[in-house]
Amino acid sequence: MAIREIREIGDEILTKKSKEVKEMTPRIQELINDMIETMYETNGVGLAAVQVGVLKRIVVIDCSEDGEGLHVLINPKIVETSGEQTGPEGCLSVPGKSGNVTRPNYAKVVYLDENMQPAELEGTELLARAICHECDHLDGKLYVDLVEGDLVDVRTEE
Repeated sequence: MAIREIREIGDEILTKKSKEVKEMTPRIQELINDMIETMYETNGVGLAAVQVGVLKRIVVIDCSEDGEGLHVLINPKIVETSGEQTGPEGCLSVPGKSGNVTRPNYAKVVYLDENMQPAELEGTELLARAICHECDHLDGKLYVDLVEGDLVDVRTEE
């Protein structure tokens, strides 16, 4: 496993639509493992493959404090949302910034797991926000386009 470089706003790849994963290969599994390691190393809640420069429809999400809530979503599709929440959102591809974004308070996503088997995930609050945020990445969208008001600087602990 390896820590991969996270692409930042201004990198053209972040505006491109990712392609579906057709089969699990050793290379795809290595990408997933690297994405998980990179997400944890950078204290992220989620990471899309495009953020490490790979245009594949893969996201990893973990909103838990202890690493027990890891989800690997391949070819995710949001099939249901409801409610509304507005709150601060950040992104590993937009370092040092945050902004208020309104997202659904509930999201249901269908996807393939690492065995390429159909699965679904339902989430509320932070998990719903993360699902929507990461799925946006797969379509070349960044949260900064949804920010209400201005982006603000976030102090990071060095």
